[in-house]
Amino acid sequence: SAAVQRGALFDDTNTSVDCAPRHDREETPPAYRRECTAAGFDLGEFVRRHFEMVTPAAKGYVSPPGQRMAEHIDGLWDVLTRHPSRHPKRGSALALPHPYVVPGGRFVEMYYWDSYFTMLGLSASGRHDLLHAMTDNFAYLIDTFGFVPNGTRTYYLSRSQPPVFALMADLCETCRGQGAICYVPQLLREHAFWMEGAAGLRPGQTHRRLVCLPDGAVLNRFWDDRDTPREEAWREDVATAALSDRPAQEVYRDVRAAAESGWDFSSRWLAHMPHETNRLRVLASICTTRIEPVDLNALMHKLEASIARLA
Repeated sequence: SAAVQRGALFDDTNTSVDCAPRHDREETPPAYRRECTAAGFDLGEFVRRHFEMVTPAAKGYVSPPGQRMAEHIDGLWDVLTRHPSRHPKRGSALALPHPYVVPGGRFVEMYYWDSYFTMLGLSASGRHDLLHAMTDNFAYLIDTFGFVPNGTRTYYLSRSQPPVFALMADLCETCRGQGAICYVPQLLREHAFWMEGAAGLRPGQTHRRLVCLPDGAVLNRFWDDRDTPREEAWREDVATAALSDRPAQEVYRDVRAAAESGWDFSSRWLAHMPHETNRLRVLASICTTRIEPVDLNALMHKLEASIARLA
């Protein structure tokens, strides 16, 4: 994977990590090691031979001329719906029990907080079947991993996204779905994920997604359990860290934490805005883990209020 990224084999660095191996995982690495030192080795040909490329969602789709916007959106739901039974056998997509809607284009997996806004659209379109299926998918992810990953790929398992499952449960209930009370176990488990380590924090201390203020109040921040370049943006992250005077691991963590926020990337996470046109040089000042965002903490309040109401 690193060789593919370093070689800029694909214009979009996300492409390589979504390729599904055509053979068992035990076969491809030895084949690469055997062939990579041979004269005339073609990395692109090797990847095409050993991996299945991902087709962008809705590629080539054209809505009928003259459609109203609402009709265009209604027509896209089935185009953007994915069925877990059709996942590539060896790919990075996480197993899910129910169909789900993807954002489209290069994004062919389900994302956490993006999906809440998709679900608002499904509600307006009367597609309650998909809305309920997606809510149950998120409940399944919490049951399986203890939290909702950023997206339904294996390389997203070190971070989440803004906790909107309580909003999803409410929406499901208002659309003739099962009552939000059915999701209390998942709401409690998501809360435990975001508050892990709170009991032992003292003023001025931090732990994962928590910051203890001087007065003892505990607030949440965005975080990622890994401090390495993101698999889906390896080349860009390495270049960003190289432009910073901080340790690379700090930059990687802050970039990953910004990805957990869903605001990737916004000037709200930057320590300063240099008069620069180089995007990566600007991004090198990122300091996400030093900020306790009001929107995240408002969502945590919503989560806690929902648990209290349902209890």
